[in-house]
Amino acid sequence: TASRAEENSKPSSQGTEFIDYESLNENVKRAQYAVRGELYLRASELQKEGKKIIFTNVGNPHALGQKPLTFPRQVVALCQAPFLLDDPNVGLLFPADAIAKAKHYLSLTSGGLGAYSDSRGLPGVRKEVAEFIERRDGYPSDPELIYLTDGASKGVMQILNTIIRGEGDGVLVPVPQYPLYSAAISLFGGSLVPYFLEETENWGLDVNNLRQSVAEARFKGITVRAMVIINPGNPTGQCLSEANLREIIQYCNQENLVLLGDEVYQQNIYQDERPFISAKKVLMDMGPPISKELQLVSFHTVSKGYWGECGQRGGYFEMTNIPPKQGGYFEMTNIPPKTVDEIYKVASISLSPNVPAQIFMGLMVNPPKPGDISYDQFVRESKGIIESLRRRARIMTDGFNSCRNVVCNFTEGAMYSFPQIRLPPRAIEAAKRAGKVPDVFYCLKLLEATGISTVPGSGFGQKEGVFHLRTTILPAEEEMPEIMSSYKKFNDEFMEQYEDHRGYSRM
Repeated sequence: TASRAEENSKPSSQGTEFIDYESLNENVKRAQYAVRGELYLRASELQKEGKKIIFTNVGNPHALGQKPLTFPRQVVALCQAPFLLDDPNVGLLFPADAIAKAKHYLSLTSGGLGAYSDSRGLPGVRKEVAEFIERRDGYPSDPELIYLTDGASKGVMQILNTIIRGEGDGVLVPVPQYPLYSAAISLFGGSLVPYFLEETENWGLDVNNLRQSVAEARFKGITVRAMVIINPGNPTGQCLSEANLREIIQYCNQENLVLLGDEVYQQNIYQDERPFISAKKVLMDMGPPISKELQLVSFHTVSKGYWGECGQRGGYFEMTNIPPKQGGYFEMTNIPPKTVDEIYKVASISLSPNVPAQIFMGLMVNPPKPGDISYDQFVRESKGIIESLRRRARIMTDGFNSCRNVVCNFTEGAMYSFPQIRLPPRAIEAAKRAGKVPDVFYCLKLLEATGISTVPGSGFGQKEGVFHLRTTILPAEEEMPEIMSSYKKFNDEFMEQYEDHRGYSRM
């Protein structure tokens, strides 16, 4: 009987095997996503135990109290419940311009919000996105080369999945980086090729560093196929200058790299010296031949900016100089002319992006105009959010820089602070004894002591021996002084406990 039980417990070569950890796709096991990693899971446990947790680990504005903009919610509410449009009292509850917009977007669908759209998204909304890009940059945009996606993340994954053919293909990614890129590249079986941003230069990008990273990758047999820029930066919060963008474009053109422009924080600008400028505008300003040669994919979303509609999952990507023109530069580089057809095929597998999110995207790129009934309220709400974020960026930067052994660059844009924590050697030793990476150890202690849930810098990549944490600047403005006071108290007590005046981890 025992031997029969043992025999039955063995997996049959003819039957199906149970899915367990050992049998999972190795690429899935390889992928890491620190934003929802160990710190987040511990914070969730503490929350279940009744501890108040401030989740600053992810750029999730509404979860931290940001109010939704009124006008887009009115329009989407009417689209979701079109029977309200037939109610004779609808004009008492909704402004006339919201009613008109709802009718406009419903007319673009083939059956309301419950029907699939084209796999690229509603043509009418893609046309509105193209018109927005043209107004922003001053150059034409083709709706046929714009794809609406379930948040920018799905667009990034779709493009990376199309580009990466195997582990021999590499993608240049800034370090520190948003872990979507490292996770997705691992998931699709490619190789991440890091290029380091310079913290002492306000997280600037040195093209010489790019050259070195590409040379090292090629020495290892990796074919570098694309380069990612995150502008404004996540987690670093810097805004790339026009001069820096020109250098990047020139380099990508020289090396035949596709440039992937993650521009989801373009509304989040907290200083006047370096306004956001899109990679496409800089490329077009450079003129031919480069403006007709460089392949560029740009990403945007409704999740950030003063919209903050993370849960709606609306996004788009625009392709520039894809596909190649017959007889043009890219034909000579053996890039097939049916590229867009293949990208469309990948999109078609999911049938359709989220239709309500497409309408949010249409509203973001085509908001109320001067003279519209809802215009004044829309401007008041959106400006109020950005002005408050600007103040919070300053409060947080100044707060970190007032702390013992902490230095922090000012958050020029995006939604994050990324302070460097100069950990004493005794703290690093304590972390090793606990089996933790030093900045994970620090962030766990911070979480337990204060309820502030952050992400350790090691989750984004950093130079050897240098430690950071990332936190959003999204907690309510009135709560920010108390949060920074709580952080300062913890940090200074931590440093007092572990400091022995032997020196610190530092750049």
